[in-house]
Amino acid sequence: MAYDEGLATLLRDDLADHYGLSEKRMFGGLCFLLHGNMLCGVHKGGGMFRVGKDNETEALAIEGARPMDFTGRKMGGMIDVDDDLMADDARRAAVLSLALDFVAPLPAK
Repeated sequence: MAYDEGLATLLRDDLADHYGLSEKRMFGGLCFLLHGNMLCGVHKGGGMFRVGKDNETEALAIEGARPMDFTGRKMGGMIDVDDDLMADDARRAAVLSLALDFVAPLPAK
């Protein structure tokens, strides 16, 4: 599994106050789940966030975000972000907020 542990630590710190958080290795990286629902993650070269289709346009307007297409097909409601966005506290917080807005109301798994 290739991912930047420093980026994982950033997300752990950002999510420290959220009850129901767990980690799981998947997609060749590390994913963070909120009550069993995928929220975000890190991989080699950046991160990914599950913002939902309604928040996707707003998320993609943030510099460093692009559609997630690991398999060659766009994954609706998911965005991929580069290292620069992950390193920028304000941009990372904006994307994470969109992801939390989408994932927090989902029923626990």
